[in-house]
Amino acid sequence: MRMLPDKIMLVTGGSRGIGAGIVRAAMQEGADVVFTYISNAELAQALADEMNNCYPEQRCAAHQCDVTNTEEMADLIKALITDLGRIDVLVNNAGITRDVVFARMSRQQWDDVIDTNLGGLYNATRPLALQMVKQRAGSIINMTSVVGVYGNNGQTNYSAAKAGIIGFTKSLSAEIAPFGVRVNAVAPGYINTEMSAMVDQDRLDYIKSRISLRRMGLIEDVAPLVCFLASDLSAYITGQVIQVDGGVTL
Repeated sequence: MRMLPDKIMLVTGGSRGIGAGIVRAAMQEGADVVFTYISNAELAQALADEMNNCYPEQRCAAHQCDVTNTEEMADLIKALITDLGRIDVLVNNAGITRDVVFARMSRQQWDDVIDTNLGGLYNATRPLALQMVKQRAGSIINMTSVVGVYGNNGQTNYSAAKAGIIGFTKSLSAEIAPFGVRVNAVAPGYINTEMSAMVDQDRLDYIKSRISLRRMGLIEDVAPLVCFLASDLSAYITGQVIQVDGGVTL
């Protein structure tokens, strides 16, 4: 039995990495999925075409949209609600890194990460949260990170943004839970993605030695949890931050 039959999901930053994994998992679980991307139209359309071919009775669509643009995100969500009638699930996944030690961090590197990872969260959530309150139903899932809980060298900007997402999740969940809308966060640890592929082998070996399960996480370790939180199976879960880290923080 599929977890997300008849659900309509919006995923920001859904064309690659964990975002693409969430799109695939949600489609497999029966959802219709719309996702945003910023630049690679060919990659995004290939994913949408793949999903529509695999699940012809469902819908998958890619929309180019900059999550840092408040008006652009609001216009997209308004258009989607007009077209689809509602959105049941929002997954705030869009994010970037600009890693450098703080003493050498430029204001632009700081602003880029905060504007995308935290500002984008505001831009996608505010118009849709209002709609979900009107619907008296909905699930918002924010992708944070274990570095937002514990910090990490060379990632003060990223850690600050991801910690902000945790505070946002807990506060918003308290505000809109009375209206039947749930807000949770997922905090992945070290996951095999295109970003981790750029890390040298010695560093990867060191990372693995710190993980209790002695392996990097897979996108497939994260995406099913997101689907669970999106589904009615998690109807009594809100305001939580769930770490998917293989025990790296034990």
